[in-house]
Amino acid sequence: MKKHQIILACTAVFLLLFYNESVGINISIFGVVLTLLISYFFQEKFVDRSHLVLVMTSILSCFAFAWYGDAASFFALALSILFLQFKTQDGELKIIQVFPLIILNGFASVGRIFIFNQWLPERKIHNDFAKKLVAFVVIPLVFLGLFFIVYSFGSNHFSSLFTDYELDLNMPQLIGISILGFYISFSFWNYWVPDTCYEYNPKLSNDFSNISELKNQSTFSFLDLDFERKSGEITLFLLNIMLLVFIGTYNYEQFFEVVEKANLSSDTHERVNAVIFSILMAVGVILFYFKGGFNFDEKATTLKKLAKVWLVLNVVLIISTMIKNTEYVSFYGLTYKRLGVYAFLILAIIGLMVSFQKIQKQKTNAFLFNQMVWYFYGTIILCSYVNWGSLITNYNISVNKGVEPVFLSGLNFNDDARRAYLKKNNLDGKYAESVREELILNYQNSSFLSKALYYEFLNHEK
Repeated sequence: MKKHQIILACTAVFLLLFYNESVGINISIFGVVLTLLISYFFQEKFVDRSHLVLVMTSILSCFAFAWYGDAASFFALALSILFLQFKTQDGELKIIQVFPLIILNGFASVGRIFIFNQWLPERKIHNDFAKKLVAFVVIPLVFLGLFFIVYSFGSNHFSSLFTDYELDLNMPQLIGISILGFYISFSFWNYWVPDTCYEYNPKLSNDFSNISELKNQSTFSFLDLDFERKSGEITLFLLNIMLLVFIGTYNYEQFFEVVEKANLSSDTHERVNAVIFSILMAVGVILFYFKGGFNFDEKATTLKKLAKVWLVLNVVLIISTMIKNTEYVSFYGLTYKRLGVYAFLILAIIGLMVSFQKIQKQKTNAFLFNQMVWYFYGTIILCSYVNWGSLITNYNISVNKGVEPVFLSGLNFNDDARRAYLKKNNLDGKYAESVREELILNYQNSSFLSKALYYEFLNHEK
């Protein structure tokens, strides 16, 4: 199947799925179609295990969106299929390039659609074909149209045979869905990778290629390598001392000072924000000193040890913050934001571990970003598969924290537990859960393609 045929076929599928429908199962079906088409037509390019993993995550993400229909499962679905397409078609490029290419093609496809020689095959029209088209189609249609006009004026009944009915079509929507479907299909199957991406790709490699040049290369022109090395050692030594003092005061304030419960929320937010900036700057320090020559400098042993100590101390700081966040949860219960803090801190620990590995194995700065893209993707996948709203609700009810009816009604996919709790405590119907119930009813009354399957397994009545 040629590229233009796949584009037109996907456009037709998109039109069938989305005409007169809202967002729902149709996105999942379209995602499964794209995944199966990639797997079938480009199976010879499936050269390693990552392709099969991406096929599995794409299919599972489609099912997750069919069940939940929320933002997390949509991003998981979109990233899975885009990663699969990108790794299949341009496996030599680093996956991190997919993000700028999505933005670039979002704009470029509008103009590239009209460059027909890039995606439509060249066909020679033979004279015999043109003659047959004119003789057998065009001329009969012209005469048929002319005589139809003449006969219509002479007989109302004849005219009514062709005019007294209406097509039940929403033409503006039909045209709009067709254009959108073609645009998405064209951008997906005929995306553009500028030559700059291929030229820049070696710089995103995980390993250095010019080790001999880097060994004697300094960062600053006004400092030779010995002075720069010594400067790095002094800087990291002082940073480690300062971080030790900060960890001591940070933990003393957290676990030994008496904090009023009313101030716990603001204090926790301030400390978490401080840790976030600290971790980002910590990674920045490592990227600054180990972007080149110091990875291979035999005299940089002390610098490497100090850098590793710096990373370990930052892990200790993160663990302290996780304990503080846990204390916050024990007072007020779980929320999406508090779970998000855990997710960020776990990713931060992973980032520091990858930075440690970068120093240990003498990898490039790009190695850190290449690895973290996959961990970030894994986090999105995990977020899309787990019913966090139900988890939060059941935990909070079990510990009797964070069980305000308005709060519970604002959580997603917790309706069985929420209804049971409100009914048990005679709170149902007294708060703003009616908005949530109306949303449930709307999904249950939607057509199949517009549904989210989760709501089909809920009772129609509270």
